[in-house]
Amino acid sequence: MFYEVITPLSSCSFIQSPYLMDIEVDIIDFKVPLENNKTIFVWDIQPTFSEAYIYESLWSVYSAFGALYLLKVCPNATVAEPGFYAMVKFYSSAQASKAQRATDKQCLFQSSRLKVRLSTKQNLSFYSTKPLSLSKCHNLANHYLGFGGWSTRIITLKDISRCVDAGCQEETDDQSVLLKYGCIAELTFQQHGMSCQGVGVAEEIIDNDRDPEEKLRKRGTLMKRAKDKAVVAAFEKVLLMILGNGKVAIEIKYDPDEILPEENSEGVIKRSKCMKICPTSSTEIGS
Repeated sequence: MFYEVITPLSSCSFIQSPYLMDIEVDIIDFKVPLENNKTIFVWDIQPTFSEAYIYESLWSVYSAFGALYLLKVCPNATVAEPGFYAMVKFYSSAQASKAQRATDKQCLFQSSRLKVRLSTKQNLSFYSTKPLSLSKCHNLANHYLGFGGWSTRIITLKDISRCVDAGCQEETDDQSVLLKYGCIAELTFQQHGMSCQGVGVAEEIIDNDRDPEEKLRKRGTLMKRAKDKAVVAAFEKVLLMILGNGKVAIEIKYDPDEILPEENSEGVIKRSKCMKICPTSSTEIGS
């Protein structure tokens, strides 16, 4: 890989290359955007339109500036004039700022001008980051990489309900049983020649006297939850680097505390997780 990031990983950095001048790059990660500089408010929306029409119109306008995490249309407070306002949340602060400057005092889809402002709500001095939901991960990846730009593969998926030897079995009484599944998923970006893995665990204590069919359905649900968590964990390691020329590069964040399986290994060690897993294989492409 020919480029090097020469500033800390913030929402907007610069890339230096022997072939290019310094290029501004927007860095987007797969986490819920909590910063206020990624949110804009649209005011003075006329009451002559339905909420559905306003939503579709605003989505069409603002998604052209970059991927949207959230768009919400709300009626004005009863003490204000009739009409609507909207909140638009981007993954990128640079894209939010560009959208605000480009659309402020413009009519867009109505006859009168709109007022568009960046959020002024004070950020907390600290806040915990939250991973995106699986569907949001898919949408963000598809927006910048395309439907065929990434794929997932289930490396391992196994029932780990009885892992007594690892000392992590949950205590249950005689009337209940622990169901626990672990999964390792691999996320691959074929065009970039990069991949990463994530681990997911799902568990639940259920009554012993439940109907066998209900237990079977519960097992299926837990397996899916473990798989989804593993894919989300893999996406959390990915940074999308949006270059000024529109091209997209990828960086992978590696956790030094995590040891994931080699190609022919029979197990995996994951700190604070109890997982002894045998290989299986399943692939999902850009969905």
